[in-house]
Amino acid sequence: MAKATENTFLTDVQTLRARAQKSIEQGALTPAYQGNVKTAIDLLQTVVATELVCVLRYTMHSIAVEGITSESIAAEFATHAKQERAHMMWAAERIDQLGGVPNLSPEGLATRSASEYGAGGNLVEMVRQNLVAERLVIEHYRELIRYFADHDPTTRIMLEKILAEEEEHATDMHDLLVAHEGKPFLP
Repeated sequence: MAKATENTFLTDVQTLRARAQKSIEQGALTPAYQGNVKTAIDLLQTVVATELVCVLRYTMHSIAVEGITSESIAAEFATHAKQERAHMMWAAERIDQLGGVPNLSPEGLATRSASEYGAGGNLVEMVRQNLVAERLVIEHYRELIRYFADHDPTTRIMLEKILAEEEEHATDMHDLLVAHEGKPFLP
């Protein structure tokens, strides 16, 4: 006879095994998933598009930047582009885990993205464009994190990891602006 435990909210192992054997064609998506799969995939498609646009903008800026400090700033932009690509891959892989197909098509990319591509310009203009884009993404991802909350902790945790890096990017861009304009914006 099984002894009652104080953790009665836990499902017994035999029940978990039986559930795991059902609907195996759904891969990682189990009956315990509490989110709306279609909505989750749609929201993650915006993350994929946003990160792709950021990859393109940072890459373009890493190539186009000119000036006395352009080499180090180009390297910073290139590093950010690489990190944005990793974010895009995480979101695309999560879409796949949820049974969707990530939309990597260039057609309509700008309309699916929360961020803008930008217009280039001089070094300060590029840094400003990147800072604005990072601030926009930070707000967007905070909203998504609140949406996913406990209904989809895997997606929420992934977005929290991306958010932390986006906040680092914003700080980097802010620091570059201060270095090139000589006045801090933060108190």
